[in-house]
Amino acid sequence: MVNSEAKTPRERYRAQVRTEIKERAWEQIATAGASALSLNAIAKQMGMSGPALYRYFAGRDELITELVRDAYRSLADTFGAAVRTGADATALAHALRAWALADPQRYFLVYGTPVPGYHAPDDVTAIAQEIMAALLDACARLPEDRPASAFDEHLEDHRDWAAGHPAPTATLHRALTFWTRLHGVLSLELSGHFTGMGFDPARFFTTELGELTGTLE
Repeated sequence: MVNSEAKTPRERYRAQVRTEIKERAWEQIATAGASALSLNAIAKQMGMSGPALYRYFAGRDELITELVRDAYRSLADTFGAAVRTGADATALAHALRAWALADPQRYFLVYGTPVPGYHAPDDVTAIAQEIMAALLDACARLPEDRPASAFDEHLEDHRDWAAGHPAPTATLHRALTFWTRLHGVLSLELSGHFTGMGFDPARFFTTELGELTGTLE
């Protein structure tokens, strides 16, 4: 990677403009969702012409890809930092929740409703697999005390999503259960569906996590 101090003034200016474009894009997403993202509207906000802005991003999909890549990279780095401190599955789950609460729009861009007509490139998928690998590693360290199910047998022949991770099928199943249940709770919380129900979402999340890890008291 080129050191910022070694960049030319033109390169620094280009990086600054791209950063501002992304900031404006996040503002749009927060207001109307990713499907309504408009480069022309961003250009108008920035006092640029549409063609001028397209010199920085070739189109909507390229801009979305940059935002998605940044979001996934942020979570992967969060998980990576947690793993380096010896985080277990419980710690990773709490890191996920803290990351989601810090920026709900970032969370929903990657884990909410897909943007119609958009397909992420392979390098973005690789970052998502990096995140899942950290969860699989953590789940592999949990005691396994349940019998195999018919779904375990199904997973044995459908494990491409694990990107070659050597975890046994039971661990794959447990990681999927973690991922779906915790994201379900987070999605409902961040969407405001728990508002007015009178309970503490953090305690509910912790209880769900305790059931998943077998540590519920």
